Amino acid sequence: MTPGAAKGGPIPLLTVRVREEFDVVAARQRARQIAATMGFPNHDQVRIATAVSELARSAHRHGGGRVEFALSAAAHPQSLNIAVAYDAMAAGERSPDEGIASSGRLMDSFAVETNGKSSLVRMSRNLPNDANRYDTFAAAALARRLAQDRLPDVKETEIQDRELLETLEALRQRELELANRQQETRRLNAELEQTNQGVVALYAELDEKAAALRVADELKGQFLRHVSHEFRTPLNSILALTQLLLRRADGDLNSEQARQVGYIRKAAQDLTEIVNDLLDLARVEAGKTEVHRARIQLARLLRTVRGMMRPLASSEAVTLTVEEPPEDFSFESDEAKIAQILRNLVSNALKFTERGEVRVSSRISGAFLTIAVTDTGIGIAAEDQERIFQEFAQVSNPIQGRVKGSGLGLPLSRKLAVLLGGELGVSSKPGQGATFTLQLPLTVDQGETAANAVGTEPDCILIIDDEETARYIARQLFRGTRRRLIEASGGIEGAERARFEHPALILLDLAMPDRSGFDVLDDLRADPATSGIPVLIHTSRTLNRADLDRLANRHAGMLPKGGPCPVETVEFIRNLLGEPNLLADEIQPNRAVNPA
Repeated sequence: MTPGAAKGGPIPLLTVRVREEFDVVAARQRARQIAATMGFPNHDQVRIATAVSELARSAHRHGGGRVEFALSAAAHPQSLNIAVAYDAMAAGERSPDEGIASSGRLMDSFAVETNGKSSLVRMSRNLPNDANRYDTFAAAALARRLAQDRLPDVKETEIQDRELLETLEALRQRELELANRQQETRRLNAELEQTNQGVVALYAELDEKAAALRVADELKGQFLRHVSHEFRTPLNSILALTQLLLRRADGDLNSEQARQVGYIRKAAQDLTEIVNDLLDLARVEAGKTEVHRARIQLARLLRTVRGMMRPLASSEAVTLTVEEPPEDFSFESDEAKIAQILRNLVSNALKFTERGEVRVSSRISGAFLTIAVTDTGIGIAAEDQERIFQEFAQVSNPIQGRVKGSGLGLPLSRKLAVLLGGELGVSSKPGQGATFTLQLPLTVDQGETAANAVGTEPDCILIIDDEETARYIARQLFRGTRRRLIEASGGIEGAERARFEHPALILLDLAMPDRSGFDVLDDLRADPATSGIPVLIHTSRTLNRADLDRLANRHAGMLPKGGPCPVETVEFIRNLLGEPNLLADEIQPNRAVNPA
């Protein structure tokens, strides 16, 4: 009985003795016959026959053996099991053949058992899903039929030749397919090369046009500067002469003549404003405008703007309100250019507000000063909110017919804001007024933050963690603090909030998808506005030496997730925040912490 033919094991089907060269051929034929009978497709039949042939030939070279075929009927899926037993091995050999293992790649399982005197090679191939299932009786019937069947009266060489022809035909088809793919690849490469040539030509054309535009822009700037200078002399003469006439220096004027001279003077003044705006715009675009920085008292600046702009509120239905900032707040910038921006914004707001209020307010957001001019006027549609910052652009509106403008004030104001390191934006809806926002960076002396500049203490704790559960747990840790708890769900957002909020303390997770805690720590320490903020590493990971080297003692301590807080960390937090009873229930005594 074949090994493994015990109850529940493989059911023997056929055994082929291998003594002569012909027996190798017979083993191959039997393997092909059994595989075909059990429903294996043609390519699997070839694989099984080839593997059996190689092992039978190896057994013949080593003095003989036997090939045993069996069916594993109880297994799922069922499989054809083949065992090749070697009668003997030459002295000193450890395995039948070094190359026999290659037969294992043709089968689903393959194993070699060697005891030093003989060897047994076991291999199997699972039956196809669509093949008939065999029970014990069907397997026994198959074994009887195989024992009675004679080998097909066909030379094995003919079978191998036919298989070789089929293989060669398959190779030829693959070669044809490969040739077609290579031809298609060459065609695509040719098209890609033509496209690349077109792109290169397009870039060259764009470069030429960009150079031409730069030249045209420079010529435009030179023209505006020249024309503006040339206009200013006659305009100043007109203003001076009309002033003499209105003073009656050379004789009296009747009322009609005085009105006409007043019209002339008003037109000259309007034209002078346009010329001045053109000249300023040309200077900014040419990079010839200098920024003269000095210490500015914000309250005095806004009072000056209010005094200059209040006469422009010609209608009693419109009120100009300027909110008073703290008297002791000051910052460093170019006062003349900020005043010019605010005059343009307030002047426009008064022009396009028929009733209601124009309000000027200011606030400090982190390292920026924000000045807002809000009106209750006609508003601006979303599609026009960028167009109004283009030179000479004006929005069509019934009020526009009564209110004249050059379309240069807002473009010039935005360029001046950029020149000062800030930005100018607008938010508005038609019929609901508009808010123009000027944001300027603050220059902080001796490492003070913008919040300290107005005498306030950092009033918040920032939690930077991408996991909502971790942020909730951190909030619970600090539930007794008098400071605000603010959160950031990622590293990029966290670094930005730190710059704008300037918290008293930061809890920083290390593993975040958009930017790791190590990188956020680098950003915080590189920025003067955030370099002095204490950072606690809030993580669940155990830090190795490489992690500690990367932190480089730039953090204030460790605050582990999911466990009590080390005593050293609790004492540090209490002393930093001035809250001696904070984290009373979270202390973990006698625990060493990672070096901070």
